Amino acid sequence: MDLMSMELVELSALLKELNQPAFRAKQVFSWLSKGKRPDEMSNLPKPLREELSKLQFGGARIYDKRISKKDGTVKYLFELEDGNIVEGVLMSYHYGNTMCISTQVGCKMGCLFCASTLSGCVRDLTAGEMLSFIAEVEKDVPHAEEKIRTVTNIVLMGSGEPLDNYDNVLKFLRLVSSPDGMNISVRNISISTCGLVDKLLRFTEEAPHVTLSVSLHAPSDEIRDKIMPVNKKYRIDELLKAAKNYADMTKRRVIFEYALIKDMNSDMFCADLLSKRLKHINCHVNLIPLNDVKERNLMGVTRKEAEIFLNRLTQNGVSATIRREMGADIEGACGQLRRSVLENL
Repeated sequence: MDLMSMELVELSALLKELNQPAFRAKQVFSWLSKGKRPDEMSNLPKPLREELSKLQFGGARIYDKRISKKDGTVKYLFELEDGNIVEGVLMSYHYGNTMCISTQVGCKMGCLFCASTLSGCVRDLTAGEMLSFIAEVEKDVPHAEEKIRTVTNIVLMGSGEPLDNYDNVLKFLRLVSSPDGMNISVRNISISTCGLVDKLLRFTEEAPHVTLSVSLHAPSDEIRDKIMPVNKKYRIDELLKAAKNYADMTKRRVIFEYALIKDMNSDMFCADLLSKRLKHINCHVNLIPLNDVKERNLMGVTRKEAEIFLNRLTQNGVSATIRREMGADIEGACGQLRRSVLENL
């Protein structure tokens, strides 16, 4: 196991094997939460730093970044120790800074509207790699006030399906929220899933304070089958039942992501059917005007068309908004920048 993925109890066991006093575990854990490598852990004895340096670190480094001239959004490319490249996005809001991170190198879900899946899934990310994305951004954009974090909120909504990398994602949540580490509240963390229902039910039990977003994108199985292969295994009724279970158990509303695709899921029939299906669920619909996906011949709608769809949902009593477009000038959507870089290597 790599150092960045170790929880405090695992570090305690490791340092005990190295005949170190118990207090060293918290020291090392604190350094790791800052993304520091063993040779940078200045309050450790040199022999211990040398021993820890022999172990796999398991972190990432910033390979490249682009800053939007429109809204200041920062798109990062992170290079992993095996040479793979993944994305992350830092977005500024009035309540703080949200970091969107990936959970896999690529994605195997095959959703037609997403660039992340065009090259398939290479592998899962480790908990330590996900943690290091936050740590690297903290070092890159330090807060003006010492001991205050730049990253206040996290969304697991980048490349990959978080629930397909279930164990590593749960471990990441424990690491990033540890009071001895970054101490980011799980209530400030959101996870987005395309609908692995069995894992979603388990997640509701094991991580109930994390905000749930469901990538729905269609009001019927007929339409969803065409754009999301996962729907052939987990039908909409089954997915919505699991989402309602989350809302009922946690008393928190579910966020449904809905990318508006021209001539497919964006007419008034779809708006009415979506309203009917969501009527009895405590939820909010996040409408996303799709970025055109030329490889799949999918086109987005205009802002006016999105507003017409929004108004219909609102008239039907469904809470909804149109997502603020961010980072459009820096290939901000999931998988876009990574794909363009890989094509030019």
